[in-house]
Amino acid sequence: MESVMDVEVSSCRHSRFLRPLRAHYTQNGIRKEWDFVKTHDSVSVLIYHAGRETFVLVKQFRPAVYMCECARQGLLPPIDTMTSDADPQSRVAVQTLPASLGVTYELCAGIVDKPGLSLEQVAVEEVQEECGYRVALDSLQKISSYRSGVGLTGSKHTMFYTEVTDALHVGADGGKAEEGELIEVVHVPVRDWQTFVLDDRIPKAVGVHLAFLWFQSNIAPRLHAAQCLSPAS
Repeated sequence: MESVMDVEVSSCRHSRFLRPLRAHYTQNGIRKEWDFVKTHDSVSVLIYHAGRETFVLVKQFRPAVYMCECARQGLLPPIDTMTSDADPQSRVAVQTLPASLGVTYELCAGIVDKPGLSLEQVAVEEVQEECGYRVALDSLQKISSYRSGVGLTGSKHTMFYTEVTDALHVGADGGKAEEGELIEVVHVPVRDWQTFVLDDRIPKAVGVHLAFLWFQSNIAPRLHAAQCLSPAS
């Protein structure tokens, strides 16, 4: 995960995951246009490990994050040389930065791209593929649905919550190697949630913030009450 080399960038004319488009519309009598990217909806899951009292997150290298950092440091070619009309076989070498600049901590998540599967079924599959836990459909609790990337994609994201124990860990985690996924499972102690969220030296997706705050408001009080009523307390 920490080793990245031979970085190149090219135009993207065809993609399985996204399509750049331009909307033309009239709003309040004014003709306008807006560029956007059509992409898949997605799901994520906040996983609480009841035995360890930890949040189960995933850590992975995100090329988009890495390349945006390259752009921020002025290492990408001028944007007009990388239009969709450019030859996709033409690639420009990019000065290599440390791979850690593209690594982020995230909730277990995935895109909704399998016809016939419900959001819950997609979420269950992702939990097993990325984190190795087999959870039941009825163990999922919906946290919320919201729009992500409202200025660029407007896609719909749905977040769930589930609880696991070691007994539910059924096999290999780390994502699908055949699809190039390289994922590390990370346990964050619940007691350290605020330190983790507020430390901007730890690169993380915004969903982590939302999920941890939701947990403190909706789940933590129940767990605390259960501990107070326990004979062992």
